[in-house]
Amino acid sequence: METKKKVFSGVAIAAIIVVGIISFCMWFFSGSGSTYYYTQIDNSKIEQNESKGGVINLSGGLEYSYTLPAYNEKGKEKDIRFGASRELREGAFIRLTVTPVRGVLEWSEVQYEELPAAVQGNYADVVTE
Repeated sequence: METKKKVFSGVAIAAIIVVGIISFCMWFFSGSGSTYYYTQIDNSKIEQNESKGGVINLSGGLEYSYTLPAYNEKGKEKDIRFGASRELREGAFIRLTVTPVRGVLEWSEVQYEELPAAVQGNYADVVTE
């Protein structure tokens, strides 16, 4: 009888671990917990990634990488690094989708009017020029 309890406990623990791993993977790959950051393209800050000759490339195989100051929806600044397959349009405003673990998941160009008010304040002098 005691052996059945041990087997049942072992199966229950294994099931909990499997469910936990599956839940973590779903969260990790879904982009949950992501935050939007906004930046303006400055092509003087671009770096061209070199081919590693088959070695793992952490830039995701993207040819260019940018490290730019970006602002969250409350206007808090953070330097963020992200990749692109091409040189982006100088002065374009970009919305970055950033997760704590994976970093930048995606980016898209937005208009100045689409920036949150706290972010617009950081670029007001750029737009008035």
